[in-house]
Amino acid sequence: MCLVFKVSRSRFYTWLSSRLSKTCIENQLLTERIKVIHGKSKQTYGSPRITHELNKLGIKISRPRVARLMKRSKIRSIIKRKFRVTTDSEHKYPIVENRLNRRFRVEKTATVWVSDITYIKTIQGWLYLTAIIDLADRRIIGWALSSSLKTIDTVIPAWKMALKNRNITTELIFHSDRGIQYACNEFKSLLDKNPLVIRSMSRKGNCWDNAVAESFFKTLKVECVYQNNFINKKHAALVVFEYIETWYNRKRLHSALGYVSPKEFEELLHKQKIAA
Repeated sequence: MCLVFKVSRSRFYTWLSSRLSKTCIENQLLTERIKVIHGKSKQTYGSPRITHELNKLGIKISRPRVARLMKRSKIRSIIKRKFRVTTDSEHKYPIVENRLNRRFRVEKTATVWVSDITYIKTIQGWLYLTAIIDLADRRIIGWALSSSLKTIDTVIPAWKMALKNRNITTELIFHSDRGIQYACNEFKSLLDKNPLVIRSMSRKGNCWDNAVAESFFKTLKVECVYQNNFINKKHAALVVFEYIETWYNRKRLHSALGYVSPKEFEELLHKQKIAA
């Protein structure tokens, strides 16, 4: 062994009988903590989120140190894949102006909601996920999984779920892309029933106008969809439900919220409202 590693025998026996340094022991304990947090995140957390989780546990540590420990133990966040955005905007329904205008920072819940639809592949066929996000706390307040892209199966049930989770008491901007599901008369009539709802749509071919919804779908695909081989639609529905309701809304740290979960941020906004 000494010949292979090119060290003297005396140095080897000195190392063998010596005790680990305080820093070495500390690094071992930190690495175990990092492995636990990384595992609970389904291997999705990188060094920034793991650092914030450690700080929340009262462990003061810098992000570069966490990154070094992760690299040393070969702990990596799930490798990201490319995400393609697809919108069916080839229709003759009226389009409304972009009232949101990329103002994604919102202080109060139920004042701005954004929505979009994405595709999820299963062995049994395609599923379509419609999501509605409250910009204040980035919580998924309404969502629907369907086997068709019909309005009655996508945006309408998602909208009804959102209404159950959040009361509209002041003017609310509802922003989406120009997809037929959002532009059709059926959905327009549903939104028009509430005079407080103001419709808003992205400019043609501009996904950045709905960046928050696009970002959520990218995160969902990378952290959930691409890590599973859905054998059927029921399997996909169970996994997506667990991801949205158990993980994303309640536990996942959100960088735009100062590295707290949507649930925690909602509670902070509620406390501020009471204090005011």
